[in-house]
Amino acid sequence: MPVGVPKVPFRAPGDEDANWVDLYNRLYRERLLFLAQDINHEIANQLMGLMVYLSAEDANKDIFSFINCPGGSVIPGVGLFDVMQIIVPDVHTICMGVAASMGSFILIGGEITKRIALPHARVMIHQPASSYYDGPAADFHKESQHVTMLRDYITKCYIERTSNPGEVIQRDLNRDVFMSATEARAYGIVDAVAEG
Repeated sequence: MPVGVPKVPFRAPGDEDANWVDLYNRLYRERLLFLAQDINHEIANQLMGLMVYLSAEDANKDIFSFINCPGGSVIPGVGLFDVMQIIVPDVHTICMGVAASMGSFILIGGEITKRIALPHARVMIHQPASSYYDGPAADFHKESQHVTMLRDYITKCYIERTSNPGEVIQRDLNRDVFMSATEARAYGIVDAVAEG
């Protein structure tokens, strides 16, 4: 039988009694966000909304984003990355488990010097891909142009946020590159590996 999401007590300021709330809602109140699934429109919209809300609530308190993400859709991932760049509070990114594909892109989106990997975390980078397209050739050509534009943007972000030369990033995005936490730090994807 599945356990589900645990409930924990939470007492709002001014309340006499605590209410039982879902664990993640309680952690969100402490500015701790979790990306623990494939990135899709729904999860990206929820996280973007939370980040904007927390930024408006208190622009001086950092936000912590814990990542255990095998990848996902490019457009929602790019949207989440962009929101992380425009909100006022610093966003710490912490890789626990895996940050693969778009998960690694979100990982590099954290405030530089505040990107961390846990000791046994794994990171994987590669280029964005389009799903097989079954339609008119003209539409396929338009989609391929869009994917190329997204690839160029993602490449530019990896270059800027890892300080690796363009030719290194372009080469590595042409294949799946798997890294340990220490390799991800040496590559510039994270700034530190948490001590175990």
